This record gives sequence, structure tokens and C-alpha cells, in this order.
Amino acid sequence: MVEPSHRENLEREQLRRLQEMLAPILETNAFYRRKLNGAGIERPEDVHSLETYRCLPFTTRDEFSADQLEHPPFGSNLTYPLQRYVRIHRTSGTSGSFLRWLDTEDCWRWWARCWAAVFAGAGVEAGDRVFFAFSFGPFIGFWSGYEAARLVGALAIPGGGMDSESRVRAIVEEGATVVVCTPTYALHLAEVAAVAGIRLADSRVQTTIHAGEPGAGMGATRKRIEEAWGARCFDHAGATEVGAWGFECGAREGMHLNEYEFIFEVVDPGTGEAAAEGELVITNLGRAGMPAIRYRTGDRVRLHSHPCSCGRPLRRLAGGVVGRMDDALVIRGTVVYPSAIENIVRRFPGVSEFAVEVYRRGELDELRIQVEVAGGNGDGAGPAIAREFRRVLGLRVEVEMVPGGSLPRFEFKARRVVDRRWNAELDGGPMRRNSR
Repeated sequence: MVEPSHRENLEREQLRRLQEMLAPILETNAFYRRKLNGAGIERPEDVHSLETYRCLPFTTRDEFSADQLEHPPFGSNLTYPLQRYVRIHRTSGTSGSFLRWLDTEDCWRWWARCWAAVFAGAGVEAGDRVFFAFSFGPFIGFWSGYEAARLVGALAIPGGGMDSESRVRAIVEEGATVVVCTPTYALHLAEVAAVAGIRLADSRVQTTIHAGEPGAGMGATRKRIEEAWGARCFDHAGATEVGAWGFECGAREGMHLNEYEFIFEVVDPGTGEAAAEGELVITNLGRAGMPAIRYRTGDRVRLHSHPCSCGRPLRRLAGGVVGRMDDALVIRGTVVYPSAIENIVRRFPGVSEFAVEVYRRGELDELRIQVEVAGGNGDGAGPAIAREFRRVLGLRVEVEMVPGGSLPRFEFKARRVVDRRWNAELDGGPMRRNSR
């Protein structure tokens, strides 16, 4: 008799947990009962295989938004009475109006368990001191990571309510060994530390963990963070609607999909058919209170074609999240993601910050990059950056050097890109900050 493979066992457990979660959802969740009944699903057993699961209808953010507008303030995607819920968070609102999301005690423990997998992948353990450089506002951000620190026995150090220099000093003085923040903010903290005469590479920080935007999984940005902090940099991915779904292991050969807690698909964004590169679709398996089933995340990803050397039987993404589907810029026929722009600009060590403007001159799309270079004009960095864009992307770009400190800094999701092509009266004028 042939023993079942790791993959077969994993998929069998995914199906079992999906059916278990569907039982209360089909009984009391008005939003999903309507959707699933419309697809012929009356009982959990009607989803009798993952092939059947892949025939269920997709869910989109627009559906959730419309539902919360129609049934304010929380919508009808609630499986339990409101008194069962103990947490409320909002999406960041970068793709439009925000969503409100609720969690029961069980769901919140599941969130923390997912984040514990992020910590385990990065080697965080009991005795570590984890500094959260995060405002602790209504956005989910690193709230769940803060909760998960207890699960691994680490000391959690909150950084809310501090300015950047205070955070830098707390990291050093309180002996933090792990720092959690966006990749953009990690570079900004390093900039602030340098001005204050603090050398972060001499601190006790050994690990940095990042989320909120692409960057930490890209070679150039990762290299800059590691050089500034003298620490290993790890990428992570998650979303308010679905949970903390991706992490890197010590091998850092791509982002692992946490298939123990989620079902994942990658689909062609136009046809919805399975693809090696396309949009990530997620179902969470431990969040029955306010679930997301076959949720189209809007994240552009690319599957790895071979197993990770760490031995985990989980699929991986090459380079993490490539970018948001709606962030793609089409410049003279070339599709460009902001992450690709960042990966080029960050190759130049003197660059401290940058901003991107897309506009139309006559009938042609133009791309302008504003760049700050530490310590002056960058000794010819502008032409060198322009040549690298031409070499890598085949695009002619205008690079403008601007004074240090003139571009905005970001604590959480950076918004460096403004696309003005549909606002003709602004073409060629001064750059407005930052619509993306």
C-alpha cells in the first residue's frame, strides 16, 4: 500500500477544516449562505473535494464594501451574534473606502497562531525582545503579531505613540533583538538613527520582519535594510480580510504560503483559471466568525516551481507579492509595478527616498522619478538611474534630483506613486503627493 504524500495529507486536512467551518456559516451567515446556496451548496458535505471547492464563486472586495453599505456598519458577513465578537479593525483604505472587520475570541487566537508561524519562520523564539514600530491604530497592521509574541515566549515592546527618534532610542536602550515594521519605515528609522549618531548595526537587533508593502522580498531593498541594521531581513504578507497568510523561512528562497491555515489559488485575473502567475485567491480556515471564501486579494504573485530547501511541504511565491493588480502602470505598452521601480532605485546606495509621477505629454506617457540622495547631488546618480531603467525595463525615464528631506516619509504603507494621466490640466505641472 502506498503511503499518502505530505501534499495529499495537507489537502485532506484543508478539506476537513473547510467543511467544519462551513457548518455554522451555512446556518447563520446571511452573506455567504446566499452566495453558497446560489452555487448549489446547502450542506458542508456538498463541498466534497477541493475540485468542488474550486467551482465555488469568487468573493471580491467590492462585494464586501457593498454589503457593509447596505447593512451598516458591519455588513451581513457575520456568523454569530455581535456579542460574540471581541475585536474590530479597519482596512487601510488604500484601495478605496475602508472595510470594518470583526473577530471572535477564537478567530483572534487563530490570527495569533498564523503570526506565530511568521515568527517561527524567522527564527524568533522565547527570550527574544520584539519591538513593534507601529502606531496601534484601527488598521490591523501588527496587532496580531503583538498578540503572537506571547505564543513564542518573546517579550513584546510596543512602539505606539512615539516619534521615530524615540523609537530608535527605545530599540537600542531596551535591547530589542527583533524589529517589526514596514520596509519603508525600517529604512527611515535607519536614516533617523544616522542623524542622531546612533549606529543600528551595533545594536542587539538580529532580525527584522516586514509587511504592509512589497520591498523586503526584493533584493535591492532587502540589501539596504540588512546593511543599515546589521540584521537578517524577512518578508511577510497578510490582509485584514483574510489574515497573516505568508512567511519566509531561514532559507529565504521565497515566501511560503501557510497552507496549514489557508487554501490558496493563483488565477489568471481575466479568466479566473489556474495560472502560475496571476492574482492570489485565498480562503481562511480558522475564521468562521467573519470569513473570506475564495477571496480575490488583488495581489499579483508568481508561484515557485520547486520545493524549498527547508523541507516544508508548502508552496512558495517567488519574491513575495509582486504588487497590487490595480497598482500596475502601463507606460508606452510596458506593464510596470511600483515594486519593480523600487527594486531599481534601491540599487543605488546613496538614495534615501524617491517618488514617482506618471503623466502625459502630448500623446505619450512619461515617467518621472524624483530622488533624494544623501549628502548632495549624488555624483551623477540621476543619469545612472535613468540608464538602469532603460536597461532593465526598456523605458526612458526622467530622473530629477531633489533636496534631502523634501520627499514625504511613511510609517506604514508608502504612497510614492501618483498617476495624473487622466487629469489633463495637471500635465507637466509640479508633482502632487501621493495618490497610491
